[in-house]
Amino acid sequence: MEFRIGCALWGYKDWVGEFFPPKTRAGDFLTLYSRRLTTVEGNTTFYSIPDADTVKRWADETPEGFQFCPKLHRGITHQGPLVPHIEEAIAFLKRMQGLGDRLGPLFIQLPPSYGPENFADLTTFLEAWPRDEAELAVEVRHIGWFQRSQQERLTELLTHMGTGRVSLDTRPIYDCEDDPQLLSERKKPRVPLCTVSTTDFCLVRYISHPDQDFNESYWQGWVHQVAEWLQAGKRVYFFVHCPVEERSVIFARHFQALLETAAVPVPALPWNTLAAPPSQLSLF
Repeated sequence: MEFRIGCALWGYKDWVGEFFPPKTRAGDFLTLYSRRLTTVEGNTTFYSIPDADTVKRWADETPEGFQFCPKLHRGITHQGPLVPHIEEAIAFLKRMQGLGDRLGPLFIQLPPSYGPENFADLTTFLEAWPRDEAELAVEVRHIGWFQRSQQERLTELLTHMGTGRVSLDTRPIYDCEDDPQLLSERKKPRVPLCTVSTTDFCLVRYISHPDQDFNESYWQGWVHQVAEWLQAGKRVYFFVHCPVEERSVIFARHFQALLETAAVPVPALPWNTLAAPPSQLSLF
């Protein structure tokens, strides 16, 4: 598959009854999720590194073709410079390799405090990353990285290192009069969208507004962008987030439908082959 779509997590209790069948147990969330969507952003690994048995179980519970995109643990990325944590990062990779062919690109989410003044640190870290063993992408959040000169410098570095750049799209939650993140514990940064591709895969994190209609113009733009990337032979991982988490899965399905309507060559969504489609969630 050249296109995969999913969410930030595979288990959310309020998905039970619609996305998951009624009375689904938490222990079955991953199995069911992976038979509806085709990838998941490994947000859980940012907070806790699983043991080897857990990683193997994740692989065993998911079907062929499904992929995880684990986020490096915050102990590696959010404790100052990256270089002192190179050994930890490689150990993290080794643990994630227990996923086998279920392992997609890993990614680093850098904190807003990590700016262009850390360029040398980032360079050294990427030089140490075993690129022949696993793909890696970088998400930057310091506004300095989006200044033209720094953006060009970062693009050149990532391209040279065979490292992807995460496209974080937070426009829908800021280009509005309300505050969709009012009750969110962890708010997304307000940064410009960058769709520069630096390797043969593209990783998108789309932060949706809870109102489906408000997202339509942004989604249409992404339909064209995904089509352009696929035509260029890129692999695309598209993750849909929403401050109202119960809506993220139906928004992912809606975006898949927009791609299909536009005749973008994406694989069929496993969810659509199931007998019982969502009902109430489709009202959002």
